[in-house]
Order: sequence, then structure tokens, then C-alpha cells
Amino acid sequence: MVKMRDVAKLANVSVATVSRVLHNPETVKEATRKKVLSVIEELNYQPNMLARQFRRNETNIILVVVPSIMNTVFSGIIEGIEYEASRHGYRVLLGNTNRKVENEYGLVELLKQKQTDGMILLSERMDSNYIKTLSEEYPLVLATAYIEGLKVPSVSIDNISSSREAVEHLIGLGHKKIAHISGPLQFAMSRDRYKGYKQALLQNNIEIRNMLVQEGDFTFESGYNQMLKIMALEKTPTAIFAANDEMAMGAIKAVKELGIDVPRNIAVVGFDNIGFSSKFDPALTTVAQPLFEMGQKSMKLLLQQIQGVPLLKEQYILECDFIVRESCGGKRKEKVITEKITT
Repeated sequence: MVKMRDVAKLANVSVATVSRVLHNPETVKEATRKKVLSVIEELNYQPNMLARQFRRNETNIILVVVPSIMNTVFSGIIEGIEYEASRHGYRVLLGNTNRKVENEYGLVELLKQKQTDGMILLSERMDSNYIKTLSEEYPLVLATAYIEGLKVPSVSIDNISSSREAVEHLIGLGHKKIAHISGPLQFAMSRDRYKGYKQALLQNNIEIRNMLVQEGDFTFESGYNQMLKIMALEKTPTAIFAANDEMAMGAIKAVKELGIDVPRNIAVVGFDNIGFSSKFDPALTTVAQPLFEMGQKSMKLLLQQIQGVPLLKEQYILECDFIVRESCGGKRKEKVITEKITT
């Protein structure tokens, strides 16, 4: 059986260097790393993962807590997590909580009982002080949400500036009556996207009308229902910014049923750039999150903690792209209809 020292001897490096290439490759110079990997392939070296687990009391399993596996945003992030995990010999245990915070607390017990080596949270439902305490005792990364003042390893986007950019695009098209369908405002992510909406209006001297803001729950159904409420107002908007793509699609379905054309009579912008957003009719203008990269970066941060490598910094904010498609009317440069829509 080929052993690690055999790889080290043929590659003319130390056993410790071979170990770093396998478990912490970013700490090894590229030329050395390539040489070691070449020898590993040549000798067909297979690390004894079982023995390593017993020695270090490791499971080589990481837990990913997700609010809903039905939300395709999370599937994109999980893809990045699994890609990075598999590169380092880890498996992913998916904990679907069905949006129930009590299920999140239950899954934490797996971490406390050493049934998993670390945890990535794709949710901010648990008490922030509890999350902070967990992060001090166990390897943990909070992904998708940035909670100001919470000093735990996290990977997110700038929800405020991304939302502001989306609304400013609508303003640039001539819209002044812009409604917002938010996510649950108990969560920082939803509040930040709402904050970006308000900033865009205020910076362009546009009045914020509370009746034009309705709170959804990130589902297609809530986008549909809240849009019907908005369109029942005496003064209807000419544009909608929804806090995610599913609600934006629900909103479009609602106005279509009212006989209102999108984007000719009302422009719609979403958030996330889920896979179906480009195939929807009309194709959805949206903020594209770097979902795969968020997952990959989260896993890298978790691995550093598991391996005892000091973090250079704890909080990472990744950049988004704003994608203009047909739903906002921006590509067609139509004249904005500002008069009251009647049905």
C-alpha cells in the first residue's frame, strides 16, 4: 500500500508538505502543489480517511442548514458548497428546516454531539446571540445574510446597494410610482433590500408611500397576493421591485390576470436571478447573486476553522450583477405610462 511518506520521497518534499497539499492546498506554493499532486496521481495514493477520522475525532461531514430546499437560490449555494467539500474529502449533510426555527435548533444538536465537523447556516432565523455563542465553540459560517454587528464568519452580498441599483434603474426609465414587495421584515436580508428601495427613492426626491410597500414571504403565492392588494389601490404604481424572483413572477401573474401588460403598463424587477427568470414570460430583469461562489467561499471558510487555520477576516461580501431583461421595458425603451391604470 502506498503511504504518504512514499509520495513525499518521490516528490522530494516533507510529509508535512504532502499533508498540506491534501488538506490545506492554498498554503503551498503552486509549483510544489502541482509536483505533489502529480506524484499522488502517479502512485495512485489514497489517503486513509478512516484512520484520519479516528485520530482527529472527525466525521468528514459538514451540516448545511437550509430554510427550504424548494427555493432554488439555496440549491445554487449548496452546489458551490458540495463542490468545495468534495475536493477536500468532505460530505454534505443537508438539514431542511421547512422555515421553522425550532428545526434549526434541533439540527444544532448534531454539531454539539460531534456528528458533524462544522455547520453552514443558510438562514438567520435563530437568535443572533445564540449564533455568536455557537461560532465561538464550533466551526460555523453564516451564508446569504449579513447581520450588522454580529462577528461570526459570514459570506453575503450587499443587499442594500444591490436593491438601490435595481430601483434606480426603474427611476432612470422614468418611473416615480414604484411599489415594493418585501420579504419577511423580521429578517435582516429583507430589511436591507427594503432599505435599498427607500434610499433610491429618497436620493431621487421621490415620496415614499407606505401603501406601496407590502410584505411577502419570498413565495410565488405571496407575490401574487400582495400584487393584487397593490393594484387595488386608488393610485396604482407603474413599476414593482420585488425582493426575490419568485415574488416578482407571482406579481406578474397577478397583473396579467388583471389585463395589464408587462412591461408596457407596469415594469417589474426581481432579485436573485434564479434559473427560470430568463425563461419566464417576460424574461425577468433581476439582481444576480453569485450563488455558486457564495457556497464555495462559505465552505473554504469552514474548512479553515476545522483545520485550525486563522481567518484573515471573518466577513466577506461578494459582488452582484444587475441583469436587464424584458420585464422592466428597459431594452425596448418604451415610454413610461404614468397615468392611473384602470381595469
